[in-house]
Amino acid sequence: MSGQASFALRGRNPDVLTCIANLSNDEVFTPPEFANRMLDTLAEAWAANHKGADIWADNTVRFLDPCTKSGVFLREITRRLTEGLKTQIPDLEKRVDHILAKQVFGIGITQLTAMLARRSVYCTKHANGEHSIAKSFANDAGNIWFERIEHDWKDGKCKYCGANSRDYDRGSELETHAYALIHTDDVTARLSEIFGNNMQFDVIIGNPPYQLGQSGGDAIGSFAMPIYQKFVSAAKALDPRFVVMVIPSRWFAGGRGLDEFRQEMLADRRLHAIVDFPESREVFAGVDIAGGISYFLWDSSWNGECEFTAITGGVTGPKMTRYLDEYDILVRQNEAIPILHKVLATPVGQQFDSLASRVAPIQPFSIRTNFRGAPVSDGMTDPVVIYQSGGTAFIERSAVPRNVEWVDQWKVIVGGAVPAGGRPDKDGRYYGLIGVRVLPPGTACTETYLVANRFQTEAEATNFDAYLRTKFVRFLVSLRTNTQHLYSERFAFVPNLAMDRLWTDIELYKKYGLTKDEAEFIESTIRPMSDGDE
Repeated sequence: MSGQASFALRGRNPDVLTCIANLSNDEVFTPPEFANRMLDTLAEAWAANHKGADIWADNTVRFLDPCTKSGVFLREITRRLTEGLKTQIPDLEKRVDHILAKQVFGIGITQLTAMLARRSVYCTKHANGEHSIAKSFANDAGNIWFERIEHDWKDGKCKYCGANSRDYDRGSELETHAYALIHTDDVTARLSEIFGNNMQFDVIIGNPPYQLGQSGGDAIGSFAMPIYQKFVSAAKALDPRFVVMVIPSRWFAGGRGLDEFRQEMLADRRLHAIVDFPESREVFAGVDIAGGISYFLWDSSWNGECEFTAITGGVTGPKMTRYLDEYDILVRQNEAIPILHKVLATPVGQQFDSLASRVAPIQPFSIRTNFRGAPVSDGMTDPVVIYQSGGTAFIERSAVPRNVEWVDQWKVIVGGAVPAGGRPDKDGRYYGLIGVRVLPPGTACTETYLVANRFQTEAEATNFDAYLRTKFVRFLVSLRTNTQHLYSERFAFVPNLAMDRLWTDIELYKKYGLTKDEAEFIESTIRPMSDGDE
């Protein structure tokens, strides 16, 4: 065989795919070593399902990356198959050609990434070119397809992905970011159009685009619409044996428009394994993705519990096999499960009394974050001190739009949260909550703050302030928090206790019967927080 295939498939030092800058935080290139971690997980599952058989020694298995960027998955699959099929197809040139023509397929997310992927897999951007290591292709694209797709606009938004026409209805010189796999009513028919009829894929693997940025139509500014969940759903709909994808972990406990997807994933008994990285930079160097990143293995033949593993700071935590729909969110710390069982336990016929019922909705007084009160109260008839971004100011009581009766109550407010991956101390522990403070009567706040509770007496408010500062409470909040934003539902695991006493961590551990190891786990996760600590 010519030296082209051997050059393309031998080890590279350095690997060019480790040197490519990411397109954005929304479209991130997968490092080769991480792609291989995912492929190792796939190979183990295949062997378990096929009496120990090696997936890389099977010349009939078809692989699809429906969101190809650098081509790293296809390249690494090709490399593994080239080694695994040595016995079946001894001739290297024929073996490589078989793999590239019959087993490895991709859909580029842009014209640029499609060419990049072809260069990675075929050693040239022209699959049928003279320098291509594939010899059977009659077309330029080979099995790595890309064609420009347009959004289907309805009332200013794409009916498939939700993109806003003011952002993505643009000229032919710019990419549409209308991805082929998710812009169709029939994904099976779409794949037939692309690769031909009766094309069934055994493995769908990839790193889909995470979100579409959209210009804001309100005073807050801009926001982004997640789309990775659409790729996951489309991949499942193709009825493969396995789906392996790396996606943001934000769906575990939040994310705009992800409620239905979360419910579907938690209830899906075919979800065989999840490997979670709370700090995204452990996977994608220099890329900070709120809530971390994870990859999952979906197995069409599986019907049972999911093996969940978290890796933080390079340390792999204890694995736990569990049903994921025990709670309405995915609890990402296995060590927390037995603690939650104790905290949430209630007598038969009773419901857990959650602090979430006391936490006010966002915009507690309907005063936006960008509101700025008067610096002095001169000339005001009935001034109220308002806590706003950057400090305090004054507002007329009559100008408070909502919940004006709260003004004269004692209140405890919270400014936000620091999720795992946020701001650890030198021991890797987290604050959990920031901006906790007691407000006396005669006060209000903008939506910069969340009113966590209200009281008639200063003593109750002070006790509640101390309660929020306990590691116990901040740990329970952290289980439902993967971004800095706080909502009432983040407190759903926190007991709504009477504030007629001062609660301490020791008393709370004792009240809920936590073991020494469970208490030590909380202590090792959440850093101390003093009265003046914000």
